Amino acid sequence: MKTVRLNNDVIMPMVGYGTYQIPAAKTRDNVLQALRTGYRLIDTAQYYGNEDGVGAALQESGLPRDQVFVTTKVQTSGYLEAKRGLD
Repeated sequence: MKTVRLNNDVIMPMVGYGTYQIPAAKTRDNVLQALRTGYRLIDTAQYYGNEDGVGAALQESGLPRDQVFVTTKVQTSGYLEAKRGLD
């Protein structure tokens, strides 16, 4: 897997598993399979409605949290609203 070194010296995978249009009921299983296959970057968004399944797969995978990147997009306006949305 190709990686990139970020400005803070963290190594991030350049290829990720996208969860767009995966039904919420199938997200956990699909993401868990992606993690077992070797993906270490998972992309999701509030709009997709499947973040719970992503979280469940991450927990079930047993992978250390510092070894998996999760990117997401929030449907909010401004920093404080985005921060609340992430919570």
